[in-house]
Amino acid sequence: MSYQAPIKDMQFVMNELADLSNISKLPGYEDASPELAQAVLEEAARFNQEVLAPLNVVGDQQPSTWKDGVVTTTPGFKEAFRQFSEAGWQGVLHPQEFGGQGLPKLVATPCTEMLNAANLSFALCPLLTDGAVEALLTAGSEAQRALYVPRLLSGEWTGTMNLTEPQAGSDLALVRTRAERAADGTYRIFGTKIFITFGEHDMAENIVHLVLARTPDAPPGVKGISLFIVPKFNVDADGKLGARNDVHCVSIEHKLGIKASPTAVLQFGDNGGATGYLVGEENRGLEYMFIMMNAARFAVGMQGVAVAERAYQHAVAYARDRVQSRPVDGSSRDAVTIIHHPDVKRMLMTMRALTEGARALAYVAAAQADIAHHATDAAAAKRAQAVYEFLVPIVKGWSTEMSLEVTSLGVQVHGGMGFIEETGAAQYYRDARILPIYEGTTAIQANDLIGRKTLRDGGAVARALCEQIAATESELRAAGGVAQSVADRLAKGREALSGVVDYVVANTQDNANAVFAGSVPYLKLAGIVLCGWQMGRALLAAQKLRDQDPSFYDAKIGTARFFADHILTQAPGLAQSISEGADSALSLSEAQF
Repeated sequence: MSYQAPIKDMQFVMNELADLSNISKLPGYEDASPELAQAVLEEAARFNQEVLAPLNVVGDQQPSTWKDGVVTTTPGFKEAFRQFSEAGWQGVLHPQEFGGQGLPKLVATPCTEMLNAANLSFALCPLLTDGAVEALLTAGSEAQRALYVPRLLSGEWTGTMNLTEPQAGSDLALVRTRAERAADGTYRIFGTKIFITFGEHDMAENIVHLVLARTPDAPPGVKGISLFIVPKFNVDADGKLGARNDVHCVSIEHKLGIKASPTAVLQFGDNGGATGYLVGEENRGLEYMFIMMNAARFAVGMQGVAVAERAYQHAVAYARDRVQSRPVDGSSRDAVTIIHHPDVKRMLMTMRALTEGARALAYVAAAQADIAHHATDAAAAKRAQAVYEFLVPIVKGWSTEMSLEVTSLGVQVHGGMGFIEETGAAQYYRDARILPIYEGTTAIQANDLIGRKTLRDGGAVARALCEQIAATESELRAAGGVAQSVADRLAKGREALSGVVDYVVANTQDNANAVFAGSVPYLKLAGIVLCGWQMGRALLAAQKLRDQDPSFYDAKIGTARFFADHILTQAPGLAQSISEGADSALSLSEAQF
């Protein structure tokens, strides 16, 4: 089944929930009207549907290959990347002064969703380049920005993020790669980095590696890490390629999914040291790298939404065609297509509701990022930044965990045929499995949600969001009918979330293990309630717009009701497991496992 970008669904969220009209009033975004956004989305849909989506299965069946240090990507990827670059898709979000389009994050986010839904493996290359651009724009020198950013946006070069080492996964305090100062002001880099996405490939003429390393006199731990630019080919001040740098790909990984994306092991310094250029100041590398990581974490959350949408479309198409069994209500003596069966409807509605809820939350978060960076009111910008930072671990952690449930249901809808590779349902399941792992596991996102995002401000942002949810409940009750029922479910969800926020704030200092034992359930609870809030807002918007397109908006109302009845109802149980379930979670000693 071919991918069809859900443009109307995307526009609904952008306009009615994320308020694109308000974003277009911000300085620098005046041209980002709903009409322009529609044109951008339609062109993005055309490109992704026609160019990248057909390569998705090809990439799964003919992954990137490594031989003698050279990586050859899937047939068709190199030409597709050329078209992607020439069309300007790498620069949608980035400043016009460097060759980008300078559009709001709210407009760029559906483009990101389409890219990942069409071809998740291919999309990882632009994703890492986006992160490199963000880091250089924030921490790079003027000369570094001028040299590297335009060529990254044009697709001449691509970017990578080099954190992980064989002994240092999520604990970056263990990084051993070293950087020795050279007489010319550069550094010589020595070490091994693993899990480097698109660390070697044939789609661009140069690769700009951003590498974490330690100088000889650096303090121990994370405070002693610096960030360096290490290009595959050294370049002069005008960007002309020179000799090959001393960094080489010694292998690529064989993976469960995203097989077309080459995950490289890179060796630095086997022949005298790779030439590296310090970004910013020494010993502030982790701070700079977090700029890349936060950009990547939001993007990975969008990968979860994207692959869920693709799996949903695939499952619906199959359910409409597959004839199997008579109706349970006896309405026909003949077998019918499985989309008529109640449990298949339940699975499809679960897939749809989870995907739409996660999309809405992510787009709303993107709008908060735009306000944070462009609002003239400093207080409003600060509030928006705090909300965006609170939402990022939820967008990343909840959306990616959600994608596992949705892609698994996609296989289940296919029945036995879902376990057969030829139907294509299994690829989405396999591709999605990495999403809750890379760029910080779900537990890392959950720990961040507790430590940096809830405890640091005493739960202020979380409680402010709960107040906004309560306001939506009032609007739903005033609307009556089905909206009243949704309001009741949402209220119980909000109460559950608010109670857990209070529990986290009150108990972490004295009983950190108990609180953190419930960190992932807390993230899941926050994801469910905040998505349920957006679905309640969607219901209100759909009721107002219903006469314009009854079929479309009735579906929105029905999906919001399903989310409330089947997903929001999980919130009280999750809250109870967090506040009362710590003893059972911690009851066994390490020796008893």
